[in-house]
Amino acid sequence: MRRLIAIATLLASYPALLVSALWPAPAVFGAVAVLSYVLEYVAPRATRPLPELLARVHLGVTLRFVARETMALLLVARTAGVDSPWFVALAAGMFVIHVVRAGHTGLALRLKGTLSRMPVTTRNLDVSALRIPKMPPPSLRDSRSVRFLYLDALPVLGAAAGAEPAAIGAALALVLGAAGALTLIPYVRRATPLTDKAKVLAVVGEQVERYRPEVILYFSGATAAAYQARMWLPTLERISRRAIVVLRERGMASHLDPTTLPILCIPSSADLMSFRALSSAKLCLYVSNVGRNVHMLRIPNLRSAFLNHGDSDKEASFNPFSRVYDEVWVAGPAGRDRYRRARVGVRDENVHEVGRPQLEGISTRGPGLPYRTVLYAPTWEGWNDDLFHTSLITMGPRIVRALLDHRPRLRVIYKPHPLTGHRDRSATRAHKKIVAMVEAAELAKSKARHPSQASGETPRIEHLIVTGPEPHLYDCFNQCDLMITDISSVVADFLASEKPYAVTNVAGLPEQAFHERYPSTEAGVLLGTDLAGLADFLDGEDTLARARVKLRSYLLGPEYPDALARFDAAVERVFAQS
Repeated sequence: MRRLIAIATLLASYPALLVSALWPAPAVFGAVAVLSYVLEYVAPRATRPLPELLARVHLGVTLRFVARETMALLLVARTAGVDSPWFVALAAGMFVIHVVRAGHTGLALRLKGTLSRMPVTTRNLDVSALRIPKMPPPSLRDSRSVRFLYLDALPVLGAAAGAEPAAIGAALALVLGAAGALTLIPYVRRATPLTDKAKVLAVVGEQVERYRPEVILYFSGATAAAYQARMWLPTLERISRRAIVVLRERGMASHLDPTTLPILCIPSSADLMSFRALSSAKLCLYVSNVGRNVHMLRIPNLRSAFLNHGDSDKEASFNPFSRVYDEVWVAGPAGRDRYRRARVGVRDENVHEVGRPQLEGISTRGPGLPYRTVLYAPTWEGWNDDLFHTSLITMGPRIVRALLDHRPRLRVIYKPHPLTGHRDRSATRAHKKIVAMVEAAELAKSKARHPSQASGETPRIEHLIVTGPEPHLYDCFNQCDLMITDISSVVADFLASEKPYAVTNVAGLPEQAFHERYPSTEAGVLLGTDLAGLADFLDGEDTLARARVKLRSYLLGPEYPDALARFDAAVERVFAQS
């Protein structure tokens, strides 16, 4: 409804401008024009699909601004006459404004194209020899020039005051637009040498050779999957060998956490395979199975090891594609057993147990609050129905509703998988429903006249919705007392906390068959689609504490030596054998 009102009001302003211009009624025209500009700025932010919706019916942003300019010309023609020199100046000014705007757009596109053609981009490497120029402000380098369109408010609103103010406004808008376009020229000129592939590769290659990387962390994928590489950065910062990160998608580095590791982004497969500066490396670690892995796998004398981005009972943790790697590194004995049972062609001697060094910061203690906190962390819907383990669609809203309605009151932390809704829109709808429920609960508490302290209940509880990288999943582990999740690596990681957990049985399997198929659930409570078991999980006695400790060792490996030492030893073994 809000979207329809915004669109209807914006579109209605144009016939109102036309009528007030032909009338003529300058004061009415000015008021409607101001409203039109306000709606133009506010509406897309209030209803995000608005620009796309209008563009589909050929009412794009440029046409809408041109329509206002045309109405302003009509108003001046009606009030001053077409023979007025001010009308002629206004018409000429409007035309030249668009010429200048086209020039600015061309320069912005040239700058963007120049930078996007760089054969390699870096972070944490000294490439000062390339003399990469500082970027102009975002408003100047915006190739769509949307902000520059608003300069026409000077002549359009000036038309309400008369022909002379309109012409002066056009001149001022022209000067400001030309200044913005001219400002881009030096940036474009300084960026042009960056398209010299040989020079850029030579400078970057020299710095990489000086660093002499020994271990490569390779990642390719969508920005939403950046967490898969992000989780390994702190570990590689602490190993004994020099590590470097190699990415394939431009802009991916901005989605990684700050790190001391050098980062390379080499989009071209030909450039990657011929980049000799990486020849000092002996080991390449892969965190996901994607097609572009083959470009690195083709490099000779580089041993490959598949790390994955988490150990779980999902099919992704025993994918037949894993056969292409020289080694497969898993957290504990459970990972080895998965490949044995799956019989996907991964030889047992090529599977190595290296632990999960990321988990060392997970506490076995609860947050120590006067109320309990429950983390609900559903997985995503998977690439196909065979990988469909998410409870979000069928159970998610009911789970959260039960948690919000529970007495004594609970704090709810809701952290969906970063890829939620990637394949199935119903997951997005369920997610939005949960967010609305939690926000409504927060709003109801803030409007209550008598807070919970006054009624003798628990102190004020603030629920948390986590849809970004912060707080980290492991921080959420430390903030909760209990967790509800689906079949995923979250289960194995959470066992490091030794806290109670429940796993959803989306497929409705018999309990024994469920535990046999998904061993990571053996020390957890099973939740059916009817939420059977939820009440006992929240209020019953914890009888699985010892089982969780035993299962932790099976999934994550022994507590001593610690996971980082075992991981580092696996790296050293590769170098000893090379």
